[in-house]
Amino acid sequence: MTTAGGRTGATRAVARVPAPRLTYLVKQAELAIRAHLDRIVGRHGLTTLQYTALSVLERNPGISSAQLSRRSFVTAQAGNEMVAILERKGLIERQPSPAHLRIRLVYLTAAGAALLDSCDAEVDALEARMLRGIDPATRRQLRAGLESSTANLHGEAAGSDVPRCSR
Repeated sequence: MTTAGGRTGATRAVARVPAPRLTYLVKQAELAIRAHLDRIVGRHGLTTLQYTALSVLERNPGISSAQLSRRSFVTAQAGNEMVAILERKGLIERQPSPAHLRIRLVYLTAAGAALLDSCDAEVDALEARMLRGIDPATRRQLRAGLESSTANLHGEAAGSDVPRCSR
C-alpha cells in the first residue's frame, strides 16, 4: 500500500525514547540550583563559591586554606584569593596552627556566621521548594544515594576530604 506521499504503508515500530541518563538529570539539577544560589547569595554580597567556603568552615572550623580550597571545589590559587577576599570582608580569620607554624588555620568570624545564617534561611527555602512533594523517607534515600555516589567517584581515600553533604 502506498500513501499519498509515495511512502509505503508498512507499519513502523514506534521507537522507544530512552529516559535521560541519571548524570544528565543530576547536571540539570545542579545548573538550576546554581542559578538560584547565585541570586540568593548575590543579594548578600557573596558569590556561590564564597558561600560554599563559609558553609565548609561552619562544618569544619580550623582547616587550612588548602583543605578549604579542595572542599570548596576550587584550585589552591583560587582558594587563596577567595580566603584573602573573605578575610578583607571580615567574614573569616586565619590563625597560626599550633602544630605547624607555617600553616594558618581558617575560622568563621561572628560576622561570617551571621551572614551565613542569613543566606541559609533563603537556601533552606530553596531546598524545600526543590524537594516539595518528596516524602521524608525518599529525601533520606536521595541524600544517602548522592553521598554514596560522590564517595564512589572520589574513592574511599579521597572521599574523606570531600564534603559529604550540605547543611
